[in-house]
Amino acid sequence: MNAKELRTKSAEGLGDELLKLRKEQFALRMQRATGQGVKPMEFGRVRKTIARLKTVQREQEIAAATAGQGKKS
Repeated sequence: MNAKELRTKSAEGLGDELLKLRKEQFALRMQRATGQGVKPMEFGRVRKTIARLKTVQREQEIAAATAGQGKKS
C-alpha cells in the first residue's frame, strides 16, 4: 500500500490498518520461529508499510493541530 492510498483513509481506518499490519508482522515472526518457510522480503515489506502508515498518521496529527491553532487566533 502506498502513501497516496493511506492519505485517503480516516484516522480510524489508519488505526485499523496498523493493527492488521502488526498482527501480520507477529504472524511472520512466529512462522520464522517455528521453522516454517517465510520469504525474507515479507518482513521488510511489512516493516516499511508500518513506517509509511505511521508517517501518514503523524502528518494528519500535525495538520489537525495546525488547523486547530488557526481557528483559535
